[in-house]
Amino acid sequence: MKLVLVLDNIRSTYNVGAILRTAEGFGAERVILSGYTPRVHDKNLLPHLREKLDKEIHKTALGAEDMLEIYSSDDIFSDLSKLRDEGWKIVGLENNIQDERLVSINSKLDLDEKVVLILGEEVHGIDSKLYEIIDTFLEIPMKGKKESFNVSVAAGIAMYAIMSL
Repeated sequence: MKLVLVLDNIRSTYNVGAILRTAEGFGAERVILSGYTPRVHDKNLLPHLREKLDKEIHKTALGAEDMLEIYSSDDIFSDLSKLRDEGWKIVGLENNIQDERLVSINSKLDLDEKVVLILGEEVHGIDSKLYEIIDTFLEIPMKGKKESFNVSVAAGIAMYAIMSL
């Protein structure tokens, strides 16, 4: 199984770092950062701002940020279209949506050998503009009173389910 992660509009540097660490642990091919997701080693930032973000991301990534291929996207829709054309299945991790493409993560997943997993903003989820390019939505069933997991925890659950296929 090959995995590419998309972090779209993730707000927290600590969530970004935790997701990078987990992605490296599962052998992700690459991580694409889009929207306002904090970038690691961003050459476009002033040095003191880049140093601050790198330090915060490193706090939870613990070096994984230097082990992964990380790409910053200026046009995520175009990048996802290219990946789809190359045979990648586009999967969004989402909850609390009504969509016929939504499947429970604990059901029999029918995924190809090449999966792009999109993770969206911590509170509002995946930008609805990306819905049209997503082939399947995965949902993690909740048994408690909370409606969702932290995005980095959900990312780990989803990566485990996908990489276990």
